[in-house]
Amino acid sequence: MPYSQAFGDHFYCQTDGRLECGHVFLAGNGLPKRWTGKDSFRIGELGFGTGLNLVETWRQWKVNRQIGQHLNFISFELYPMRPQEIARALSHFPEIDAERQALTALWPAHPQGTVTRALDEQTTLSVVCGPALDGVAAAQPGFDAWYLDGFAPSRNADMWSQELMRLICEKTLCGGSFATYAAAGFVRRNLIAAGFAVERRKGFAGKREMLCGIKP
Repeated sequence: MPYSQAFGDHFYCQTDGRLECGHVFLAGNGLPKRWTGKDSFRIGELGFGTGLNLVETWRQWKVNRQIGQHLNFISFELYPMRPQEIARALSHFPEIDAERQALTALWPAHPQGTVTRALDEQTTLSVVCGPALDGVAAAQPGFDAWYLDGFAPSRNADMWSQELMRLICEKTLCGGSFATYAAAGFVRRNLIAAGFAVERRKGFAGKREMLCGIKP
């Protein structure tokens, strides 16, 4: 179970991080259903971490995509992990072993700047290394969905600030969405102030609530 000493928090749910990804980030954004009929789809993520959300999304994308469709997955990460660290963290999940091996084979030993890799002919990954606020501010608009997956708001408040939520909303297409495991009051208020219509849903593995929503 990977643990961040910088933020004093685990990288994902200790029950089952892969199933949490499906419940919170995919289902919370209406995926895979929203991929239907889209030539391209762009997902933004705050906090690449171990790459777990990416590989589980990629696995489901490969099952549901159609010929000619393309997925762009763009993540913002302040402390990128090394390939051997990613491989070790993801080795716990046999369901994504093929994606784990493919990702770590392509991942640089010392990631910096923007790391862009073609995972296959229909999937592109970009990880922007550095502060999320700077990375999101510089990103091109046009995101269809967001995975808000920074460390706990109580330990990493900058990742949930009103300024960053405003930028995320600005970069999101009308009708675009977000989802997050977080349900803290100030996070919800910041998302509403940014311009999202916010909904509470049942959280994963005993967690009472999570948040998701759309940009009207």
